[in-house]
Parts: sequence; structure tokens; C-alpha cells
Amino acid sequence: MSYISEIVALIRQAQLIASKHGFTNLLQPGLVKEMIIADILGHEVHRSKHEADAWDPQNPDVKFEYLTCFEGGTFQLDRMFKAPPEKRAKSLERITRNSAVFCAVFYRKRPLDVKKIYGVSIEKMLEEANRQLDASRNDISHIGYTTRWCEENGETVYQNNDS
Repeated sequence: MSYISEIVALIRQAQLIASKHGFTNLLQPGLVKEMIIADILGHEVHRSKHEADAWDPQNPDVKFEYLTCFEGGTFQLDRMFKAPPEKRAKSLERITRNSAVFCAVFYRKRPLDVKKIYGVSIEKMLEEANRQLDASRNDISHIGYTTRWCEENGETVYQNNDS
């Protein structure tokens, strides 16, 4: 068996397991990383793309958003509307529908291993999103949060001490 066949066979096996738990497309962008973060934090992962990323298994009304980047990268919320006001409010729901946002830094050389996770309050995330939208010259923008911003405005909730 070639290495490609072996990889494909393992992905097919993982998809079978995922399907048994309601995940119809394991390779949906971001889903594997969301599963890794949820496993660390003890959360459940949403099965559909247009929901919050995860929730508290003790209370499904407590929802969480996950943002990820590699070491040295920036966390992003893509395609956020500055205007018109109703589209801006809808964009900001990606933050406000949650109880917290977790920003996870993954190792660049080990892309399935988390280096650090920051928990950031909705208020801080929203304040910074509004600041960036107000400063933008475009009606549609990407909102960026640096790891330094997360360190200053959030708290470390997970630290991998394996370098």
C-alpha cells in the first residue's frame, strides 16, 4: 500500500466515525481544528457551518467561537460588514451570539498541535471589532486580532509546554 493510499484509508475511517456523530463532512474547512480545540476545552462542536463553533455540553445555550492561527499569525474574522447597519449587526452576531471567544495558536511545524489558547470576553472582542470597522475605508473588512492583543485583553486558558 502506498503512503497516499494509507492516508486516504485513514481519512475514510475518520469520516466514518465522524458521520456516526453527525459530521457529514470532516474535511469542511476549520472543522478538524475546531474538534481539536473542543477536545482540549471540553466543548461540543456544532455540526453545521453557520452556527457558533462549539457549545458547553452541560448547557447548549452557552456558545463559543473559535479563531485559529499559526505561530506568528493573526486571528481573523473574515467578511465583516461596516455598512449598511443591518449587515453590520448581522456580522457582529458572529461575536455576540457567543459566551466567549477562544483564540488558539497552532504550531507551524506541528499543525494539529495547539501551542496556546486565549479566552477573550465578548465585550473586548466586540469593542475591537467595532474599532476596526469604524476605522476601515471599506464596507466589507477582515477583523484581525494579534496574539499580543489576545495576551493583553484575554487570559491564557491552555498552554502546551511541549516545544
